[in-house]
Amino acid sequence: MNEARQTLWQFMQEQSDKLLAQTLQHIGLTFISLIIAIVIGLPLGIFISRKKQFAGAVLGFAGVMQTIPSIALLGFLIPVLGIGAKPAIVALFLYALLPIIRNSYTGIVGVNADVREAAVAMGMGRAQILTKVELPLAMPVILAGIRTATVINVGVATLASYIAAGGLGEFIFGGISLNNTNMILAGAIPAALLAIVFDLLLSLLQNFNLKKVKAVTVAAPVVVLLLSSFYFLPVAYGGKLTAGFTPEFMGRQDGNLGLQSRYGLTINTIVISDAVMYKAAFEKELDVISGYSTDGRLKAFDLVTLVDDKKIFPPYYAAPVVRQEALAQFPGLEQTLNLLSGKINDSLMTDLNYRTDYLHQSPERVAKDFLTEHKLWRPARKGNAGQIRIGSKIFGEQYILANMYAMLIEGYTDYSVATKTGLGGTKICFDALTNNQIDFYPEYTGTGLLTILQAPKAQVDGLGGDKDKTYTYVKNEFAKRYNIKWLQPIGFNNAYALMMRQKQATELGVKTISDLKHYLDKK
Repeated sequence: MNEARQTLWQFMQEQSDKLLAQTLQHIGLTFISLIIAIVIGLPLGIFISRKKQFAGAVLGFAGVMQTIPSIALLGFLIPVLGIGAKPAIVALFLYALLPIIRNSYTGIVGVNADVREAAVAMGMGRAQILTKVELPLAMPVILAGIRTATVINVGVATLASYIAAGGLGEFIFGGISLNNTNMILAGAIPAALLAIVFDLLLSLLQNFNLKKVKAVTVAAPVVVLLLSSFYFLPVAYGGKLTAGFTPEFMGRQDGNLGLQSRYGLTINTIVISDAVMYKAAFEKELDVISGYSTDGRLKAFDLVTLVDDKKIFPPYYAAPVVRQEALAQFPGLEQTLNLLSGKINDSLMTDLNYRTDYLHQSPERVAKDFLTEHKLWRPARKGNAGQIRIGSKIFGEQYILANMYAMLIEGYTDYSVATKTGLGGTKICFDALTNNQIDFYPEYTGTGLLTILQAPKAQVDGLGGDKDKTYTYVKNEFAKRYNIKWLQPIGFNNAYALMMRQKQATELGVKTISDLKHYLDKK
């Protein structure tokens, strides 16, 4: 059913099994990390309330951990802990520490000194004062910290899907990549509801009668442990091989949906960011991944693409898509951008990507080296005839192309350039273009056909995978629907592909996607 005709409720009903599994994973991740944060954070809060000279250092460390961007923190943890639940739980634990430590410390220090003196006068020891006086009186403040940590973790846990840990982020990031509002809301609404429900329940607990604190201290850990176990309830299907697919690939007809409908392929699948899936395949944490045919990490990690023998992947030829108003506003822009037309083939783009993806050379350097080698580079004129805004998606190839176009514009025209790179998925880039936030960005014909135009199956089949017919169709439809022009193709085809380690594919006798299907069926 086309998204334009499908309501959010219909979409959520259709995806109810997957939505339930991801919600359970989301709850589990939130509370596993929360348990660890309470077990470590509460004693630390008690410790620094007794040894105040350490309070600044402990609170400072917890504060620094919370200021690190979550994506960056996950990036730091992956080399140590790999992909999956472990780095996600550690990251969430670190984010939950500050409010728990701070509120534990504040609550205990804030207990009236006269109350402590009365307890001492009654002959209570330190442990008794802590458990019978300070903790009960500080409990509302401590629970406020736990409440804050829980809400933070519900939100941050959406990022777990980037590293194959599951959760509601799979729907959110898949929807952003696929330009699918229903998919975004299907993940965002349950995540928001979880935050509201848990915050409400903890607020009720926070206002509990102090006489019942003992019962609460016994019941609360049991409830939290039960909620933590939700992460392990969803059971994967499939055989001995494990696939890692990006959120976008999971929801596309030229992706996992096509693999299931055209090939009948069912494989144990986890959702993962393309930033880490290649390395995960290389390190044998994944057996099959959804990659891109010109990605430099193919070469770096000795991966091989499986032949798409049933042709579910359409052509993905890259070309700039430009607002017609921008072409009218900036004479000579189209001619300048078309200087790259036909200049980069598949193998050349793979080599350029290899330099950024694996050798970690900057996109600016790679872009300038290419333009210089092909006698296209010119020094920037530093003109002031107007500013052109270039966008890009959030992977190396797009950064390279954006830098090439920026250098061409500054070298061949009197226009200046503002780059808005790393805009995320297709939806963000395309919305920025149609909303006049950028003037152009590099796009792919297959993405234009299936994700933006959402062409009917009959139309896609009618194009027959022909690159020229596909280009002509998307060019005409973009001009008609959006007043956006596709310029001349750059030359390379960055199509989706299934990939395996070269050695493993050879050992299993898998050369095509059908071979993979037959191997899984035998198992």
